[in-house]
Amino acid sequence: MTDERVIELTQIRKQYLLGSIAVEVLKGIDLSVSRGEFLAIMGQSGSGKSTLMNIIGLLDRPDTGTYLLEGAEVGTQDDDRRSYYRNQMIGFIFQNFNLLPRMSAVRNVQLPLLYRPMIDKDRHSSALAALEMVGLSHRGTHLPTQLSGGERQRVAIARALVGKPTVILADEPTGNLDSATGEEIMGLLTDLVKQGQTLIMVTHDQELANLADRIIRIKDGMLVNNEQL
Repeated sequence: MTDERVIELTQIRKQYLLGSIAVEVLKGIDLSVSRGEFLAIMGQSGSGKSTLMNIIGLLDRPDTGTYLLEGAEVGTQDDDRRSYYRNQMIGFIFQNFNLLPRMSAVRNVQLPLLYRPMIDKDRHSSALAALEMVGLSHRGTHLPTQLSGGERQRVAIARALVGKPTVILADEPTGNLDSATGEEIMGLLTDLVKQGQTLIMVTHDQELANLADRIIRIKDGMLVNNEQL
């Protein structure tokens, strides 16, 4: 991990309308993430952590505040530019894997590359290389239904890695896995961090959070604790 800031959030605020009532979900979040850092985000349901992750992942935009990603202000960009930054710089790992059931593992991994100017052969070779990184190159032709839960999550990790993102966002990455498989997946993720990957993980599990370099806690839309491990 270096002191180079990859993400800088300053006074991020977000509210939603519930009928005619405005509910402020984020109330002035300040947060920096360094290159190669493993950051865990914790908080109860409704605390605002999912909204924060959606803003970091460029799936939502803040009402006010600034969001710098690799020094570029991305929070206020239009949808096309945000999609571009999301595709080029952010990899996603979801609790439910989010694999397309009728596509093979290698085709699922290729999906982020469809929006890049590459020929099919290069997409395929990049996807195979990403599967090899997670130990699944021999399962590339298999459908998700032919894979175990741990294998499906490895495919999802390969998909997140294939575009060589600046940041990987992991939302409860072991939530649908048994404990032994979850340990394997966390071992893979921590190995990626050791290799220089920046990782931000949302989790309810204190043991998983303790694997991170730093834990932040969100309560009622505010950052209430910032714990260096």
